[in-house]
Amino acid sequence: MSEDNTPAEDPVAAAEELLAAVEDPQTAEQDADSEPLPEPVVDEATRAELARVYALLLARAGETQVELRLDATRRACEILGDIHTAAPTITITGTNGKTSTARMIDSLISAHELRVGRFTSPHLHSVTERISVDGAPVSAHTFVRIYDEIAPYLEIVDAQLEAEGRAKLTYFEALTVLAFAVFADAPVDVVVTEVGMGGQWDSTNVADAQVCVFTKIGLDHQAFLGDTIEEIAATKAGILDRSVEDSPAPEPVAVSAVQDEAAQAVLDEEAARREVPLAAEERDFRLLERQRAVDGQLITVQGRRDVYSDLFLPLHGIHQAHNAAVAIVAAETFLGAEDKPLNQETVAEGLARVTSPGRAELLRTGPSVVVDGAHNPDAAHVLAETLAEAFDFDYVVIVLAMLADKDSDGVIEELHRSADVFVVSENLNSRALPADDLAEAAREWVDEDSVIVASDLNAALMKAIDLANSVDAKSPGIVVTGSIYTVAEARLLLGRGEEG
Repeated sequence: MSEDNTPAEDPVAAAEELLAAVEDPQTAEQDADSEPLPEPVVDEATRAELARVYALLLARAGETQVELRLDATRRACEILGDIHTAAPTITITGTNGKTSTARMIDSLISAHELRVGRFTSPHLHSVTERISVDGAPVSAHTFVRIYDEIAPYLEIVDAQLEAEGRAKLTYFEALTVLAFAVFADAPVDVVVTEVGMGGQWDSTNVADAQVCVFTKIGLDHQAFLGDTIEEIAATKAGILDRSVEDSPAPEPVAVSAVQDEAAQAVLDEEAARREVPLAAEERDFRLLERQRAVDGQLITVQGRRDVYSDLFLPLHGIHQAHNAAVAIVAAETFLGAEDKPLNQETVAEGLARVTSPGRAELLRTGPSVVVDGAHNPDAAHVLAETLAEAFDFDYVVIVLAMLADKDSDGVIEELHRSADVFVVSENLNSRALPADDLAEAAREWVDEDSVIVASDLNAALMKAIDLANSVDAKSPGIVVTGSIYTVAEARLLLGRGEEG
């Protein structure tokens, strides 16, 4: 997960907040060109049931209270009928780009007329977004129904763990089991899972992946993963392990994005030790060409089996083009018989459908507002590059709100050259960095007059819009960033509460 969806101190209150973010079925509208939206919540009873289930999940240990284990999740999956082996799996780990890459792989495989279940984290507005079937978040009704069906089995595992003096299933462990149960119930042909944190002991690693995907590895979650790129890469390489006895999954194949030299060396070493073939970007496949296009870009990718030319990708930034190259090779590896390329038209169709909410997403114009969940220096660097390349802003207001446990100084270092003004604020998360502390960090990089403090995100957006409208600029832009929570709150404030 890029950031942790930490349960609130009051699970019931947090669950009730969920209700406000669920679209009223009478007012929800779907953009003609957008990804299908989730099945609407049809009545108050279903809304209340979703809040009940969410409160039960939030009452468990949160995602920052990590248990370094696989056996607890495995027990639950096994007593539910080995739901983690019900469909072949593609697992994605890395530091940045996991969710976008997962969505691309999902879309590419769906275009080949296979039913895909996708498990990603964190969510923007509703926990149901984390579990997708057929490219759309699972309905609230299904989420509640499957949870109630598996709840007695979760309680059995909880009791076993407590009898052993161990912690009960955590929020993320329970949610992982729920996802596999939803996919087995659907049923789906393929499961695409995004690792929550690390890889070796992450709950998603209970499934033996047929294809193991590594996006760009950087520094994040050092308290759990290690202080060096090498340590983090080694932990993430744990997705190559086989976890299921007499696993029905074939021997895995690994696909890696371009990595820093140190990370690539570790991945190569770990893959060789396990005798897993690894296809690395720039070594075995590559992005050949890309050019800016309206609402996205055109790319050409040298895959392992063919060159896929002039593909329209409706996302901005060179990082998304590289993510697409990785996704295409992952799909080639999973779908294609040996040496058989994918159909060019089907690949084009799959990529053209991709969306990635909260990632360099243009929410409105007049003035333009772009939201991006960059929360670490690497992601902020990518955002700065994307702004320079894909948006013609001649005046930029950056609205920044971050969590206290993130590298605010590193993020501001990467973004300060892109900003004419910072409007710093706080999101609603309990771990939010106080606005005054964030302002102090920003003043280390820009003039004091270029930093404005707003008490909350609504005030920050209003101030940013006033600034953009008042300057003598042809193309002013507002960029909201610093956390996925900041993005989620901004989307709601700007009337974009749906996931897709």
